[in-house]
Amino acid sequence: MSKSAEIHKRLSDALAPTTIDVRNDSSRHSGHSGDDGSGESHFHVMLRSPAFEGKTRIARHRMVHQAMGAELVTSIHALSLDLDV
Repeated sequence: MSKSAEIHKRLSDALAPTTIDVRNDSSRHSGHSGDDGSGESHFHVMLRSPAFEGKTRIARHRMVHQAMGAELVTSIHALSLDLDV
């Protein structure tokens, strides 16, 4: 399973989003620091979930990192998050 698919699955399972878009931006960073050559090093996630209601921006980020799991989070170089209710 690709990292994009794994991110999508884990976040969908944990946060029951109303909208989710996982975009692999790795090709835009080819040859830059953090590019491990796998083509799966840089991601952008846009996620809307009722689970974020009343949570601060930092709490939302922590929820996403927890849902993804430490192994997946540490296996990528960059993760850009756009999170809202």
